[in-house]
Amino acid sequence: MRQTIYLLFAAALTIAGAAGADDFALKNGDRVVFYGDSITDQRLYTVLTETYVVTRYPSLNVSFVHSGWGGDRVAGGGGGPIDTRLPRDVFAYKPTVMTIMLGMNDGEYAPESEAVDKKYFDGYRHIVDSVRAALPGIRITAIRPSPYDDVTHPPNFPGGYNETMISYGKWIANYAKEAGLNVADLNTGVVAMLEKAYASNPEEARKIIPDRVHPSFSGHLIMAEELLKSWNARAVVSEVTIDASGARLLVKTSEHVAISDLAAGPVSWTELDDALPLPLKSWESNWGAGPLKLVIASSDVADALNRQTVRVTGLASGVYTLQIDGAAVGTWNDGELARGINLGLLDTPMAKQARQVYDLTEAHCDIHNDRWRTVQVPLADYKLAQTEPTMDAMDALEKAVVEKRNEAAQPKPHKFALIPVK
Repeated sequence: MRQTIYLLFAAALTIAGAAGADDFALKNGDRVVFYGDSITDQRLYTVLTETYVVTRYPSLNVSFVHSGWGGDRVAGGGGGPIDTRLPRDVFAYKPTVMTIMLGMNDGEYAPESEAVDKKYFDGYRHIVDSVRAALPGIRITAIRPSPYDDVTHPPNFPGGYNETMISYGKWIANYAKEAGLNVADLNTGVVAMLEKAYASNPEEARKIIPDRVHPSFSGHLIMAEELLKSWNARAVVSEVTIDASGARLLVKTSEHVAISDLAAGPVSWTELDDALPLPLKSWESNWGAGPLKLVIASSDVADALNRQTVRVTGLASGVYTLQIDGAAVGTWNDGELARGINLGLLDTPMAKQARQVYDLTEAHCDIHNDRWRTVQVPLADYKLAQTEPTMDAMDALEKAVVEKRNEAAQPKPHKFALIPVK
């Protein structure tokens, strides 16, 4: 009987989740290609963005291809000239959505000049015109380039190189109005975070973009946030308010969640969210607690992308341990619980599940990158009989990993209990 109830809850949440995706820029059946230079080639802001989409909208059928190549400019680079790159690394996948982030190398790490600017502007227009000619109806997000770090290090020349990136971003914003492109600003918000982080902890702040060009994982988190904001990403994972003032618990508010099995002694309930949080806490062990904590504290990323709020009002005065599936996740007093706890900042069973989703997302991207960069491109001229079967096998493996990842992204019910601390 309980399994039947959970299945009904899941069906209702799937419908609600699909409705909640209406304002989100990505739709069922979309394929996204991330295109850019080495910052995109790091596969960090792109993998974070993909992980968010899969965990926040687990019933949405969207696929992703990561096509960044280190050193690229609007004219191309190490992966070939632009008119080689686009057919091979974009058009071949028939995307419905494309993001473009170029500029860091185009500015030549020097003060702006009219001649260098013209190459960038003309090249950018050529990319957009070529993509639209090959893929009519594609939706393009033009990305204002991420910053060169002139915040935690002194500028190399008056004004600093990031002023060139800002100038390119302003041109992109103006061109986007003319060309009908979506725009994501991956510079302004990252700089604001850097400034706040540097004021708080200069040593850790320098680790956010350690070489001034390529952000660490923590910096890419804010870049992903800004891209997702431009796509109208949903800030809320789930939100519930339970009133424990009476003999029976009452659900006062709920968003993207189904609640069942409410009990008063101790206060407990079963919760089935329609999404998973980003696993912010678990990433600290891989990517450094210092810079990641600093970035989260110096930005609005938790509020903008990862609100998983539980409020319990009407509790007797005291201190309570919140257990999820029998494991303690934190201890708060009745006042703190009434104001609300953001589970999205904690190491919960939901976050552990989301971490599996992230790991599998990273795995499928790595498989695709190996196929592309170690087989397809370098061996193309040799016409080896084994090349196509090898790529087919890698494609099959990647597909299997994506299917496993999508299974792992489906939310599960969890038992919540508030245990008084004596």
